[in-house]
Amino acid sequence: MRIVFLNSMEKDVTGVITAGAKVWIGEDDGLWRMGWNEVTADGEEETLWYEGASWSEMLHIYRHRLVVKLGEGYRPVIEGIWGEREQLIGRGMISQKLVCYSEIHENEPLYAEMSSWRRKKASVLRKAPYLIASNRLLRLISVFCPRTMEELLELPGVGSAKAAEFGAELLEMTKDKERPGDFPLNWVEHEVDEEMFRSWLYKQKEIKFKHDMEKFSLRRNVLESLAEGLNIEKICTKAGIDRREAIELLEQLEKDGYNTDALIQMELKEVSREEQENVLRAYEELGDAFLKPILHKVYNKEVVEGKDLDTLYERLRLIRILFRRSAGNEITSKAV
Repeated sequence: MRIVFLNSMEKDVTGVITAGAKVWIGEDDGLWRMGWNEVTADGEEETLWYEGASWSEMLHIYRHRLVVKLGEGYRPVIEGIWGEREQLIGRGMISQKLVCYSEIHENEPLYAEMSSWRRKKASVLRKAPYLIASNRLLRLISVFCPRTMEELLELPGVGSAKAAEFGAELLEMTKDKERPGDFPLNWVEHEVDEEMFRSWLYKQKEIKFKHDMEKFSLRRNVLESLAEGLNIEKICTKAGIDRREAIELLEQLEKDGYNTDALIQMELKEVSREEQENVLRAYEELGDAFLKPILHKVYNKEVVEGKDLDTLYERLRLIRILFRRSAGNEITSKAV
Protein backbone atom coordinates (compact mmCIF):
# COMPACT_ATOMS: atom_id res chain seq x y z
CA MET A 1 0.00 0.00 0.00
CA ARG A 2 1.25 3.47 -0.91
CA ILE A 3 0.89 6.07 1.88
CA VAL A 4 -0.27 9.37 0.35
CA PHE A 5 -0.89 11.31 3.57
CA LEU A 6 0.45 11.07 7.10
CA ASN A 7 0.35 13.42 10.08
CA SER A 8 1.44 12.86 13.65
CA MET A 9 -0.83 13.89 16.50
CA GLU A 10 -0.07 14.68 20.13
CA LYS A 11 -2.30 15.06 23.16
CA ASP A 12 -1.01 17.82 25.39
CA VAL A 13 -2.39 18.14 28.92
CA THR A 14 -1.05 21.08 30.98
CA GLY A 15 2.14 21.19 28.98
CA VAL A 16 2.85 17.44 29.16
CA ILE A 17 2.52 15.20 26.10
CA THR A 18 0.40 12.29 27.35
CA ALA A 19 -0.39 10.45 24.11
CA GLY A 20 0.70 10.18 20.50
CA ALA A 21 -1.00 9.01 17.32
CA LYS A 22 -0.86 9.12 13.54
CA VAL A 23 -3.60 9.64 11.00
CA TRP A 24 -2.89 8.25 7.54
CA ILE A 25 -4.36 7.68 4.09
CA GLY A 26 -3.11 4.99 1.73
CA GLU A 27 -3.95 3.75 -1.76
CA ASP A 28 -3.56 0.32 -3.33
CA ASP A 29 -4.82 -0.33 -6.90
CA GLY A 30 -7.70 2.15 -6.60
CA LEU A 31 -8.69 1.00 -3.10
CA TRP A 32 -8.43 3.71 -0.47
CA ARG A 33 -7.65 2.98 3.16
CA MET A 34 -7.58 5.41 6.04
CA GLY A 35 -6.75 4.82 9.66
CA TRP A 36 -5.70 6.01 13.09
CA ASN A 37 -2.67 4.52 14.83
CA GLU A 38 -2.55 5.31 18.54
CA VAL A 39 0.39 4.66 20.83
CA THR A 40 -0.71 2.69 23.89
CA ALA A 41 1.06 1.06 26.81
CA ASP A 42 1.10 -2.20 24.82
CA GLY A 43 2.45 -0.64 21.64
CA GLU A 44 0.75 0.88 18.61
CA GLU A 45 -2.94 0.12 18.08
CA GLU A 46 -4.41 0.61 14.60
CA THR A 47 -8.05 1.47 13.88
CA LEU A 48 -9.21 1.35 10.27
CA TRP A 49 -11.52 4.31 9.60
CA TYR A 50 -12.28 3.59 5.95
CA GLU A 51 -11.69 1.05 3.20
CA GLY A 52 -13.30 1.49 -0.19
CA ALA A 53 -13.14 3.01 -3.66
CA SER A 54 -14.81 6.39 -3.03
CA TRP A 55 -12.48 9.32 -2.36
CA SER A 56 -15.45 11.59 -1.60
CA GLU A 57 -16.89 9.18 0.98
CA MET A 58 -13.49 8.76 2.59
CA LEU A 59 -13.03 12.53 2.80
CA HIS A 60 -16.34 12.97 4.63
CA ILE A 61 -15.40 10.24 7.12
CA TYR A 62 -11.89 11.67 7.53
CA ARG A 63 -13.19 15.12 8.44
CA HIS A 64 -15.65 13.77 10.98
CA ARG A 65 -13.37 11.20 12.63
CA LEU A 66 -10.40 13.55 12.84
CA VAL A 67 -12.34 16.43 14.33
CA VAL A 68 -13.63 14.05 17.03
CA LYS A 69 -10.01 13.34 17.94
CA LEU A 70 -9.20 17.05 17.93
CA GLY A 71 -12.12 17.57 20.29
CA GLU A 72 -10.59 14.97 22.60
CA GLY A 73 -7.45 17.08 22.85
CA TYR A 74 -5.20 15.72 20.09
CA ARG A 75 -3.31 18.35 18.12
CA PRO A 76 -1.46 17.94 14.81
CA VAL A 77 2.31 18.23 14.90
CA ILE A 78 1.95 20.06 11.57
CA GLU A 79 -0.56 22.87 12.29
CA GLY A 80 -3.16 24.26 9.95
CA ILE A 81 -5.38 21.26 9.14
CA TRP A 82 -8.55 23.26 9.81
CA GLY A 83 -7.20 26.81 9.70
CA GLU A 84 -7.82 27.05 13.44
CA ARG A 85 -5.49 29.99 13.91
CA GLU A 86 -7.65 32.09 11.59
CA GLN A 87 -10.77 31.09 13.55
CA LEU A 88 -9.36 32.37 16.82
CA ILE A 89 -9.00 35.97 15.65
CA GLY A 90 -11.20 38.50 13.92
CA ARG A 91 -14.57 40.15 14.43
CA GLY A 92 -16.48 36.92 14.98
CA MET A 93 -14.30 35.69 17.82
CA ILE A 94 -16.10 37.60 20.61
CA SER A 95 -19.50 36.40 19.44
CA GLN A 96 -18.26 32.82 19.24
CA LYS A 97 -16.78 33.03 22.73
CA LEU A 98 -20.10 34.29 24.09
CA VAL A 99 -21.83 31.28 22.55
CA CYS A 100 -19.10 28.96 23.82
CA TYR A 101 -19.43 30.31 27.38
CA SER A 102 -23.23 30.03 27.32
CA GLU A 103 -23.09 26.39 26.25
CA ILE A 104 -20.48 25.44 28.83
CA HIS A 105 -22.18 27.34 31.71
CA GLU A 106 -25.80 26.71 30.77
CA ASN A 107 -28.74 27.81 32.93
CA GLU A 108 -31.10 24.90 32.34
CA PRO A 109 -34.10 26.05 34.46
CA LEU A 110 -34.31 29.45 32.76
CA TYR A 111 -33.65 27.90 29.36
CA ALA A 112 -36.55 25.49 29.92
CA GLU A 113 -38.81 28.40 30.90
CA MET A 114 -37.84 30.30 27.76
CA SER A 115 -38.36 27.23 25.58
CA SER A 116 -41.88 26.88 26.97
CA TRP A 117 -42.53 30.57 26.24
CA ARG A 118 -41.26 30.10 22.68
CA ARG A 119 -43.59 27.14 22.05
CA LYS A 120 -46.62 29.12 23.20
CA LYS A 121 -45.58 32.20 21.23
CA ALA A 122 -45.01 30.13 18.07
CA SER A 123 -48.46 28.56 18.45
CA VAL A 124 -50.15 31.97 18.84
CA LEU A 125 -48.27 33.51 15.89
CA ARG A 126 -48.46 30.33 13.79
CA LYS A 127 -44.74 30.39 13.20
CA ALA A 128 -42.05 27.78 13.49
CA PRO A 129 -40.39 28.05 16.95
CA TYR A 130 -36.95 28.69 15.46
CA LEU A 131 -38.31 31.85 13.80
CA ILE A 132 -39.08 33.21 17.26
CA ALA A 133 -35.63 32.40 18.64
CA SER A 134 -33.04 29.70 18.03
CA ASN A 135 -31.93 27.31 20.77
CA ARG A 136 -28.54 29.02 20.74
CA LEU A 137 -30.07 32.46 21.29
CA LEU A 138 -32.23 31.23 24.17
CA ARG A 139 -29.12 29.76 25.80
CA LEU A 140 -27.29 33.07 25.45
CA ILE A 141 -30.17 35.00 27.01
CA SER A 142 -30.72 32.46 29.80
CA VAL A 143 -27.03 32.54 30.81
CA PHE A 144 -26.21 36.26 30.55
CA CYS A 145 -29.65 37.50 31.69
CA PRO A 146 -29.83 40.99 30.13
CA ARG A 147 -32.01 43.43 32.05
CA THR A 148 -32.35 46.27 29.57
CA MET A 149 -33.01 46.49 25.85
CA GLU A 150 -29.47 47.81 25.32
CA GLU A 151 -28.00 44.76 27.05
CA LEU A 152 -30.23 42.41 25.08
CA LEU A 153 -28.99 43.94 21.82
CA GLU A 154 -25.39 43.14 22.82
CA LEU A 155 -26.05 39.43 22.35
CA PRO A 156 -25.26 37.93 18.91
CA GLY A 157 -28.45 36.98 17.09
CA VAL A 158 -30.58 39.79 18.53
CA GLY A 159 -31.41 42.50 16.02
CA SER A 160 -33.56 45.57 16.46
CA ALA A 161 -36.62 43.87 14.92
CA LYS A 162 -36.45 40.83 17.20
CA ALA A 163 -35.80 43.05 20.22
CA ALA A 164 -38.79 45.24 19.37
CA GLU A 165 -41.10 42.24 18.90
CA PHE A 166 -40.06 39.97 21.74
CA GLY A 167 -37.60 41.94 23.88
CA ALA A 168 -40.03 43.04 26.59
CA GLU A 169 -41.23 39.48 27.23
CA LEU A 170 -37.69 38.10 27.29
CA LEU A 171 -36.50 40.78 29.70
CA GLU A 172 -39.45 40.05 31.96
CA MET A 173 -38.11 36.49 32.37
CA THR A 174 -34.53 37.59 33.10
CA LYS A 175 -35.02 40.70 35.24
CA ASP A 176 -34.71 39.03 38.65
CA LYS A 177 -32.33 36.23 37.74
CA GLU A 178 -28.78 35.95 39.01
CA ARG A 179 -26.16 36.34 36.29
CA PRO A 180 -22.45 35.45 36.06
CA GLY A 181 -21.27 39.01 35.32
CA ASP A 182 -22.40 42.45 34.27
CA PHE A 183 -22.67 44.04 30.84
CA PRO A 184 -20.70 44.85 28.75
CA LEU A 185 -19.55 41.26 28.35
CA ASN A 186 -15.86 41.94 27.72
CA TRP A 187 -15.00 39.76 30.71
CA VAL A 188 -16.15 36.63 28.88
CA GLU A 189 -13.12 36.62 26.59
CA HIS A 190 -10.84 36.13 29.61
CA GLU A 191 -13.07 33.43 31.12
CA VAL A 192 -12.86 31.23 28.02
CA ASP A 193 -9.23 30.21 27.58
CA GLU A 194 -7.82 29.41 24.16
CA GLU A 195 -7.72 25.63 24.64
CA MET A 196 -11.30 25.50 25.89
CA PHE A 197 -12.42 27.63 22.97
CA ARG A 198 -10.52 25.57 20.42
CA SER A 199 -12.05 22.33 21.76
CA TRP A 200 -15.50 23.91 21.54
CA LEU A 201 -14.87 24.97 17.94
CA TYR A 202 -13.85 21.42 17.08
CA LYS A 203 -17.09 20.18 18.64
CA GLN A 204 -19.06 22.50 16.33
CA LYS A 205 -17.11 21.12 13.39
CA GLU A 206 -17.81 17.58 14.57
CA ILE A 207 -21.56 18.27 14.48
CA LYS A 208 -21.30 19.87 11.02
CA PHE A 209 -19.11 17.14 9.54
CA LYS A 210 -21.34 14.41 10.96
CA HIS A 211 -24.32 16.07 9.29
CA ASP A 212 -22.39 16.38 6.01
CA MET A 213 -21.34 12.72 6.21
CA GLU A 214 -24.93 11.56 6.83
CA LYS A 215 -26.17 13.77 3.98
CA PHE A 216 -23.55 12.35 1.61
CA SER A 217 -24.39 8.78 2.65
CA LEU A 218 -28.11 9.41 2.11
CA ARG A 219 -27.48 10.92 -1.33
CA ARG A 220 -25.36 7.95 -2.37
CA ASN A 221 -28.02 5.56 -1.06
CA VAL A 222 -30.73 7.24 -3.14
CA LEU A 223 -28.54 7.29 -6.28
CA GLU A 224 -27.95 3.56 -5.87
CA SER A 225 -31.71 3.06 -5.48
CA LEU A 226 -32.34 5.02 -8.68
CA ALA A 227 -29.86 2.81 -10.53
CA GLU A 228 -31.71 -0.26 -9.20
CA GLY A 229 -35.02 1.10 -10.49
CA LEU A 230 -36.69 1.23 -7.07
CA ASN A 231 -39.85 3.26 -6.52
CA ILE A 232 -40.18 6.01 -3.90
CA GLU A 233 -41.71 3.71 -1.30
CA LYS A 234 -38.79 1.28 -1.52
CA ILE A 235 -36.27 4.13 -1.56
CA CYS A 236 -37.81 5.46 1.66
CA THR A 237 -37.57 2.04 3.31
CA LYS A 238 -33.96 1.52 2.20
CA ALA A 239 -32.78 5.03 3.14
CA GLY A 240 -34.88 5.44 6.28
CA ILE A 241 -36.59 8.66 5.15
CA ASP A 242 -40.17 9.75 4.50
CA ARG A 243 -41.68 10.46 1.09
CA ARG A 244 -41.36 14.23 1.41
CA GLU A 245 -37.62 13.96 2.14
CA ALA A 246 -37.22 11.58 -0.80
CA ILE A 247 -38.90 13.96 -3.24
CA GLU A 248 -36.90 16.94 -1.93
CA LEU A 249 -33.76 14.91 -2.59
CA LEU A 250 -34.98 14.04 -6.09
CA GLU A 251 -35.47 17.76 -6.78
CA GLN A 252 -31.90 18.44 -5.66
CA LEU A 253 -30.50 15.58 -7.73
CA GLU A 254 -32.24 17.00 -10.81
CA LYS A 255 -30.66 20.40 -10.13
CA ASP A 256 -27.29 18.67 -9.95
CA GLY A 257 -27.78 17.09 -13.36
CA TYR A 258 -28.96 13.58 -12.47
CA ASN A 259 -31.83 12.15 -14.53
CA THR A 260 -34.73 10.96 -12.37
CA ASP A 261 -37.16 10.57 -15.28
CA ALA A 262 -37.65 6.78 -14.97
CA LEU A 263 -38.66 7.09 -11.32
CA ILE A 264 -40.96 10.07 -11.95
CA GLN A 265 -42.75 8.29 -14.79
CA MET A 266 -43.15 5.22 -12.57
CA GLU A 267 -44.70 7.34 -9.80
CA LEU A 268 -46.99 9.25 -12.19
CA LYS A 269 -48.28 6.24 -14.12
CA GLU A 270 -51.66 6.49 -12.35
CA VAL A 271 -51.95 10.22 -13.20
CA SER A 272 -53.70 10.85 -16.50
CA ARG A 273 -51.91 12.63 -19.33
CA GLU A 274 -54.63 15.31 -19.25
CA GLU A 275 -54.04 16.00 -15.55
CA GLN A 276 -50.28 16.23 -16.06
CA GLU A 277 -50.72 18.67 -18.96
CA ASN A 278 -53.10 20.81 -16.89
CA VAL A 279 -50.47 21.04 -14.16
CA LEU A 280 -47.72 21.91 -16.65
CA ARG A 281 -49.88 24.69 -18.15
CA ALA A 282 -50.54 26.03 -14.65
CA TYR A 283 -46.79 26.20 -14.01
CA GLU A 284 -46.32 28.08 -17.29
CA GLU A 285 -49.01 30.56 -16.31
CA LEU A 286 -48.32 31.02 -12.59
CA GLY A 287 -44.65 30.12 -12.24
CA ASP A 288 -43.15 27.26 -10.23
CA ALA A 289 -42.17 28.98 -6.99
CA PHE A 290 -45.30 28.05 -4.99
CA LEU A 291 -47.46 24.93 -5.07
CA LYS A 292 -50.69 26.20 -3.47
CA PRO A 293 -51.73 28.44 -6.42
CA ILE A 294 -51.13 25.50 -8.77
CA LEU A 295 -53.26 23.24 -6.58
CA HIS A 296 -56.19 25.68 -6.68
CA LYS A 297 -55.77 26.31 -10.40
CA VAL A 298 -55.80 22.66 -11.43
CA TYR A 299 -58.12 20.97 -8.94
CA ASN A 300 -61.60 22.02 -7.94
CA LYS A 301 -62.75 22.16 -4.33
CA GLU A 302 -64.37 18.72 -4.41
CA VAL A 303 -61.19 17.04 -5.64
CA VAL A 304 -59.04 18.80 -3.04
CA GLU A 305 -61.40 17.87 -0.22
CA GLY A 306 -61.86 14.32 -1.45
CA LYS A 307 -58.17 13.41 -1.78
CA ASP A 308 -55.21 13.28 0.52
CA LEU A 309 -53.52 16.70 0.22
CA ASP A 310 -50.08 15.17 0.69
CA THR A 311 -50.67 12.96 -2.36
CA LEU A 312 -51.74 15.94 -4.50
CA TYR A 313 -48.76 18.04 -3.43
CA GLU A 314 -46.47 15.09 -4.14
CA ARG A 315 -47.84 14.92 -7.70
CA LEU A 316 -47.31 18.63 -8.16
CA ARG A 317 -43.71 18.39 -7.01
CA LEU A 318 -42.94 15.47 -9.31
CA ILE A 319 -44.51 17.24 -12.30
CA ARG A 320 -42.62 20.41 -11.33
CA ILE A 321 -39.37 18.48 -11.81
CA LEU A 322 -40.48 17.69 -15.37
CA PHE A 323 -41.49 21.31 -15.93
CA ARG A 324 -38.17 22.69 -14.70
CA ARG A 325 -36.24 20.20 -16.79
CA SER A 326 -38.22 21.18 -19.87
CA ALA A 327 -37.73 24.88 -19.15
CA GLY A 328 -34.01 24.33 -18.63
CA ASN A 329 -33.67 22.42 -21.90
CA GLU A 330 -35.52 25.21 -23.72
CA ILE A 331 -33.15 27.85 -22.34
CA THR A 332 -30.16 25.72 -23.30
CA SER A 333 -31.39 25.20 -26.87
CA LYS A 334 -31.99 28.94 -27.30
CA ALA A 335 -28.49 29.71 -26.04
CA VAL A 336 -27.00 27.27 -28.54
